[in-house]
Amino acid sequence: MKPSTRRLLRRWIIGGAVAFVLVVLLSNRWVINSTDAYVFKSWALLPFNDVGLVLGTSKYLENGRPSPEFRGRIEAAAELYRNGKVKHLIVSGANPDETYNEPRFMYQELVKLGVPERAITMDFAGFRTLDSIVRAQAVFGLDRFTVITQRYHSYRAVFIGRKLGLNVVAYLAPATSDGGMGMRNPPREIFARTKAVLDIFLLRTSPRFLGEPQPIRISPEAEQT
Repeated sequence: MKPSTRRLLRRWIIGGAVAFVLVVLLSNRWVINSTDAYVFKSWALLPFNDVGLVLGTSKYLENGRPSPEFRGRIEAAAELYRNGKVKHLIVSGANPDETYNEPRFMYQELVKLGVPERAITMDFAGFRTLDSIVRAQAVFGLDRFTVITQRYHSYRAVFIGRKLGLNVVAYLAPATSDGGMGMRNPPREIFARTKAVLDIFLLRTSPRFLGEPQPIRISPEAEQT
């Protein structure tokens, strides 16, 4: 390879790397800055919505111990229901096989915490955050709802919903066993935010599965509480 060709190639590689870093940094800043006003730590300040969307995560860590993020989302969802901030909960996640079923696990734990079975809907096709958000509108007929997840995840979830024209807010669930909010920018989430921007504005990504509409019906008992 000629020296001039090597120099040109080196410039292209360096330029591409710089451009990639800028896209990641700018997309993260956009996602966080445009959604921060819709993310709530205090349930007392959270707007009322009929439905809360609990985003799925594994019940257990890789070492087999209970996941504090899973427990945090469940307890936060039950708290909102008890305090009348939501009347119904959708638990949305993946269920790749008989031994791993995020919606079923969330449903069972919510019932243990006193949430009535009639106030919970399981979404078995929440394979990723975008799928859960889009299906909340396309399948369950919602144009406004409260997302329940950890802080780092909340920005991306609200960003997706808001950019799709939905009135979405988020309630922060604890991320650690001592009630802490956890990291704001975990490495994996940094790239996931960039992917969310690309999914919406460039790739026009659709959910893996939609299916027939299943509008959420708020029970009369919930209306009275």
